[in-house]
Amino acid sequence: MFFKNEETNKRFITVHYEQKGLEGCKVLVDKETGVNYLYSWDGYSGGLTPLLNKDGNLIITEVNK
Repeated sequence: MFFKNEETNKRFITVHYEQKGLEGCKVLVDKETGVNYLYSWDGYSGGLTPLLNKDGNLIITEVNK
């Protein structure tokens, strides 16, 4: 679909990023599996979770290797 990453040694690609002050979030795509993850943080704490569609299935993006 998309993603021609110049840094081919990186496994994760950031496809969305938001930040306000010390809090924010970003969407990462695993180049090996295509699975999308949401990483969010506030100060020194944060969390990571896979993104799901409305049916509860993983959101998977086609990745060009």
